[in-house]
Amino acid sequence: MSDVKLRRLDEYRWEVPREGSMRVPGMIYASAKLMKAMGQDESPRQVANVAHLPGIVKHSLAMPDMHWGYGFPIGGVAAFELDGGVISPGGVGYDINCGCRLMATNLNHEEIRPQMEKIVTALFQHVPSGVGSKGALRLSRSEEKQVLAEGARWAVKNGYGSAGDLDSMEDGGCLPGADPDAVSERALERGKDQVGTLGSGNHFLEVEIVEEIFDRDAASALGIETGQVVVMIHSGSRGLGHQVCDDYLARLVKYVDRMGIVLPDRQLACAYIRSPEGQQYLSAMACAANYAWANRQMLMHRAGEALERALGLSPRDLGMRLIYDVSHNIAKIEEHVVDGKKMTLCVHRKGATRAFPPGHPALPEKYRKTGQPVLIPGDMGAGSYVLVGTERAMEQTFGSTCHGAGRVLSRAAAIKASKGRAIRREMEDRGVLVMAAAKGTLAEEIPEAYKDIDEVIRVVHGAGISRKVARLKAIGCIKG
Repeated sequence: MSDVKLRRLDEYRWEVPREGSMRVPGMIYASAKLMKAMGQDESPRQVANVAHLPGIVKHSLAMPDMHWGYGFPIGGVAAFELDGGVISPGGVGYDINCGCRLMATNLNHEEIRPQMEKIVTALFQHVPSGVGSKGALRLSRSEEKQVLAEGARWAVKNGYGSAGDLDSMEDGGCLPGADPDAVSERALERGKDQVGTLGSGNHFLEVEIVEEIFDRDAASALGIETGQVVVMIHSGSRGLGHQVCDDYLARLVKYVDRMGIVLPDRQLACAYIRSPEGQQYLSAMACAANYAWANRQMLMHRAGEALERALGLSPRDLGMRLIYDVSHNIAKIEEHVVDGKKMTLCVHRKGATRAFPPGHPALPEKYRKTGQPVLIPGDMGAGSYVLVGTERAMEQTFGSTCHGAGRVLSRAAAIKASKGRAIRREMEDRGVLVMAAAKGTLAEEIPEAYKDIDEVIRVVHGAGISRKVARLKAIGCIKG
């Protein structure tokens, strides 16, 4: 375990006391079991490092799925004042606006059980996945820039989904302030053929069933019930987002040196939010975020087509509809109350999910009573959870909660642990049909590479920063 000092506050919270040049303390949400399982992971040190950044407010935070990342820990949350505060690409991540969306259907498990192999094969064939995968859509440079400016609105405008879908996405599927001129030619080149592709690694498309309901009123508001078939997509901004992060990290390392900003880790390269450099990164980040929303919109469209063909259903009979789309890797300008004072802040969420409470004005009208839907995938054998945001999240974590199970094994360690095993057969024995574009992906993504999702959810529910609504069980999965 990291040598960072920790002080346990209660069953679910650990403080990293302020010391040295830390501007604020750190706060980690975790159980004793999760902390013990961290081994040599140095993410608590990264929580402390983030606390050194200029303009940080209240705490440097980490969720129970935290693990080592670039600069910020994955699972990290930090908020900064607009005047004197900074924006850091390491606090957003390489896969800008990597996120999840959940779709409901009119199907139930018993109806599709005999046809699962046909369904998974159809999804695998119809949804491009894998490293460097390319979709059927070929964008001109001007069309790609429209995607960057308009996000999911572009996809809907071009016939991929309906206008109602936009009401079920953060920011309506389009982050304001996007400027395609802030995106490099290299990034544009990497992104031109990848809209509508899943990607590789931990990205997936899963067919799941609603296994258990914890809050019937909230589940009813979201339109889910026990035994129902749902589909979850986890993907992001592909090569374009990765290149945007790479480009701006290179620039901001030089900016930090020029401005004399002292950092405990050069991976925390940043720029003052009000500076031209900070504004330019925010504009490029918004472009990548919009690309990711368009990408997930296209993936949803292609998944619907695949299910219709595999099952011989009309769109009306399938009834696929978007429940919600959440962002994991993003920075947003938001209003929060800190120590009784209303403040406009730049909130970084890296491997963390927004969890706004009932009544929040940013939520669509249909979810004002329940709070924001929160989608938390586990490993490919464990399934996922649906939660909703809470007032306590607004008070303690800038309206944030976890984003998944979180890795405990590196990809190299997972490959070593899976040597000689038939992972696909193991998954079939657990009731999950899996197809992957690359053999190595299944080795990297073995269930034991991740934390116990049930324990992670126990922490965020117990701490009150999000509330359980339903548990989903995976029955079919495609990976890159």
